[in-house]
Amino acid sequence: MSTVVERALPRALTGEETRLLCTHRRWLHAHPELAFRERKTADYVAAELAALGLAPERGLATTGIVATIEGRRPGPAVGLRADMDALPVQERTGAHHASTHAGTMHACGHDGHTAMLLGAARLLAQDRDFAGRVHLVFQPAEENEGGGRVMVEEGLFERYPMEAIYGLHNWPGLPQGHVAVRPGPMMASFDVFEITLRGRGGHAAMPHRVDDVVLAGSALAMSLQTVVSRRLDPAQRGVLSITQVLAGNVWNVLPDVCTLKGTCRAFGAATRDRLESAMREVAAGIAQAHGVDVEVRYERRVPATVNDAGAARLAARCAVDLLGAARVRTEFLPSMAGEDFSFMLERCPGAYLWLGVGEAHAPLHSPHFDFNDAVLADGSRLLAAIAMHALQPKKGP
Repeated sequence: MSTVVERALPRALTGEETRLLCTHRRWLHAHPELAFRERKTADYVAAELAALGLAPERGLATTGIVATIEGRRPGPAVGLRADMDALPVQERTGAHHASTHAGTMHACGHDGHTAMLLGAARLLAQDRDFAGRVHLVFQPAEENEGGGRVMVEEGLFERYPMEAIYGLHNWPGLPQGHVAVRPGPMMASFDVFEITLRGRGGHAAMPHRVDDVVLAGSALAMSLQTVVSRRLDPAQRGVLSITQVLAGNVWNVLPDVCTLKGTCRAFGAATRDRLESAMREVAAGIAQAHGVDVEVRYERRVPATVNDAGAARLAARCAVDLLGAARVRTEFLPSMAGEDFSFMLERCPGAYLWLGVGEAHAPLHSPHFDFNDAVLADGSRLLAAIAMHALQPKKGP
């Protein structure tokens, strides 16, 4: 017997509710907080959830919040996640709601993500026309510090069992109000490396009496660029970028240490393994050729963000129902950027979506970035629609 799922869409937001979303977003933007320090942010979120009649639970990953909305009928559970932390960037937007904390700003739109999940919470809490429960997950420390990993390690899915979890990120370059979601990889893994070359330093006028670690580091920087182009199968996508070269501080001294730092990105475990092993091989060869010692530290920070096929299809259907097929993309290239929602997707099926904020919008992590409030209502309704659709009872023909 086949089954069908009744489509469910949340109501439209009123003008007053849309203005409230903007108020939330701009307050959060003006009060950014870094990883695991999102205390005022968490206080604000918890107060808004309590005003909706919910009982926010705090403490996971220090500043994380989870609130549960019970449907009108028993059933399974799904999760909706938003990130709350800001970046150590000095804001240059000139906005009236600009950051009041010097050197810290919401340069990635997490203020908008948090506001949209608060909007979805309002729609779901007022309607509750679904079978089961929705867990609202407000995550700290997405930027570099692995807050998603910490929430999982501290028992997110044991304390709040769920069949699937969904996340949404704003996306500059995608037309305003358009959605992109695909099965499989959405974003790459994020690894970092530090390679240290050591030798005998000395007078720059007598290079024959020293080990030139700067020359060795320069040769290594060039050789590492062959790792992706010559040591990976062309069908495997990867990135290796050197972002720092540190050596010496005096005009006439050849230093005894040169350090190269950077990042690697990939979509699969095999590619990730090959990048690391090839880097170690190249570094050892260059060190031997130049007569210096080498130490390679390779740290695997965040796995690739990989969507479950069924969850991605469900999210795409909801987006089509809500926004129209012309505003939904399911065929596109994934991004080489990283996202620690991947830790949650490793433990629970789910999907990660992009919501366009404009083709000419300032890029993510720019000091000129400011979330596009025009998409707040669409994002809130889309998150609510995904939860409602996932929790509609299946019926036979």
